Amino acid sequence: MNERESRVPFETMPDKTFVRFSSFIYNELGIKMPEAKRTMLQARLQKRLRKLGMRSFEDYSNYVFSPQGMQEELPHMIDVVTTNKTDFFREPQHFEYLTNTIVPELIRAYGMGFRRKAIIWSAGCSSGEEVYTLAITLNEFAARYPDFQFAVMGTDISTRMLKSAALGIYNHERVEPIPLALRKKYLLRSKDKQKDLVRIVPELRAMTMFRRLNFMSDDFGMRQSTDIIFCRNVLIYFDRNTQEKVLNRICRYLLPGGYLFTGHSETLNGLNVPLVQKTSTVYRKPV
Repeated sequence: MNERESRVPFETMPDKTFVRFSSFIYNELGIKMPEAKRTMLQARLQKRLRKLGMRSFEDYSNYVFSPQGMQEELPHMIDVVTTNKTDFFREPQHFEYLTNTIVPELIRAYGMGFRRKAIIWSAGCSSGEEVYTLAITLNEFAARYPDFQFAVMGTDISTRMLKSAALGIYNHERVEPIPLALRKKYLLRSKDKQKDLVRIVPELRAMTMFRRLNFMSDDFGMRQSTDIIFCRNVLIYFDRNTQEKVLNRICRYLLPGGYLFTGHSETLNGLNVPLVQKTSTVYRKPV
């Protein structure tokens, strides 16, 4: 596509095409896509239309929902319609509470991290900042208790985000929330001085794992249960009915006595889930 063609305006998304996309996104991803978000959806899908040289949203919908499109294009569509916003040490009080209160409690009660490796799950990990924040926090704890062992698992529906997370490469601006002493310890600067990039040290990356997961799946396909789950700023994209279903699915993989963290703007009030609130945005699964 030449520069002149790229300036040709796209058509407005027809009503029936919007309904087709919004219904699919809700049914398959659980994400609310009301009429108020039509402009946002249209803007995000335009990226794919440009990439494919298409100008009609109807043509794009016919392609993406065809057998070939479901194989080749659907993952790209999911990448552009899902929100991927995260930061290192976001809501820092959570990480303080984790190592000051929860980890010591689970060690005393179950020998977590000593009798067996502690498993922490970042559900909806996006580009990996939360996963590596957890790994840094827990590795600092392990420095005080050398026999403590852990692994952090990150899951997301976006294959593009998961590839980025596994690489562990970030612009210097992205890592500024990490305290300076920890940056020096856990980040490597790019050998190319022209690139303002850093990478998570291999020793820390080895403590992490990433896999694709759709919260709408009945079976997450996970073979092991987890001690602690961070599912923060994910539930806000679901309606209350879907929130309850997703939380109950997630809780299947949370060990009795384990903890779940949610985002500061999320509440479980009124939801029928096997969790008891311990403090703001922190919940425990009863033993």
